[in-house]
Amino acid sequence: MFAVLKTGGKQYKVQPGDMLRVEKLAADAGDKIQFNEVLMIGSAIGTPFVDGAAVQAEVIDQIKGEKVIHFVKRRRKHGSKRTKGHRQKLTLVRITDLLEKGADKSGVKAAVGAGSVSAAAVAAASPKKAAPKKAAAKKPTAKAETKTEAKPAAKKAAAKPAAKAAGKADDLKKLSGVGPALEKKLNEAGVTTFAQIAAWKAADIAEMDEKLAFKGRIEREGWVKQAKELAKG
Repeated sequence: MFAVLKTGGKQYKVQPGDMLRVEKLAADAGDKIQFNEVLMIGSAIGTPFVDGAAVQAEVIDQIKGEKVIHFVKRRRKHGSKRTKGHRQKLTLVRITDLLEKGADKSGVKAAVGAGSVSAAAVAAASPKKAAPKKAAAKKPTAKAETKTEAKPAAKKAAAKPAAKAAGKADDLKKLSGVGPALEKKLNEAGVTTFAQIAAWKAADIAEMDEKLAFKGRIEREGWVKQAKELAKG
């Protein structure tokens, strides 16, 4: 029996005993993990995933892929050349078991990409706290009524600085090759300032490149270097 799982934006056909190199996972060597996004297992086909199915694996090591050389040349009067190498961070795993049912009761932690742990995953992993008991409602006195009336005005005053802070997004169209459409994509991904782009590392660039299908545009246009200069003002 074989299964088709999804991780890191890619699909893999696996069976017990297979060695697999996947996008880096948040796990250490020796950990047992479980891939819950199973597109197909045996004769069951998901829509898009098979309910209750999972693929379990053991983490062998954290490795790096082959070096990829990225060369850019601009044919202009004052053109430039740049050569840059990149090695993608990967996780080597061995497939140990295929579960057609009962994935939620296995007790094995889910495989999560490094640096992309969702808020939902964190919430699911954290213990639930009991809701605090509500205090008994008290009849409002004359003083309390006065305070209640003053609260809306205080809230309006407090809302003004927040509105100003929210409007401090930079004009990302100043970056080479960024138009209104790309700026909208970046904003939807949570990128609104030059400082954020200036702090990107190689792994962040690779992740954003794949997530927004930029096809190497970030390095090709030199956004990080431009962002550092624009962030200085």
